[in-house]
Amino acid sequence: MPKLKTHKGLKKRVTVSAKGKISRQKAGKGHLLSGKTGRKREHLRKKAGVSDAFSKIMKRALHNL
Repeated sequence: MPKLKTHKGLKKRVTVSAKGKISRQKAGKGHLLSGKTGRKREHLRKKAGVSDAFSKIMKRALHNL
């Protein structure tokens, strides 16, 4: 059986902590920021977590990390 490859698109978008938790950027920060309030933009700067059920699927795609 050949080696499994890391999903490169996912690797660029998420980070895995030492304990194995996955964090991601929040959506909505790309453009059209002038219409959003400062408070909304401030909350979009923070990292978001991924649910345990979905992180299991992601870790299978990121098995080399």
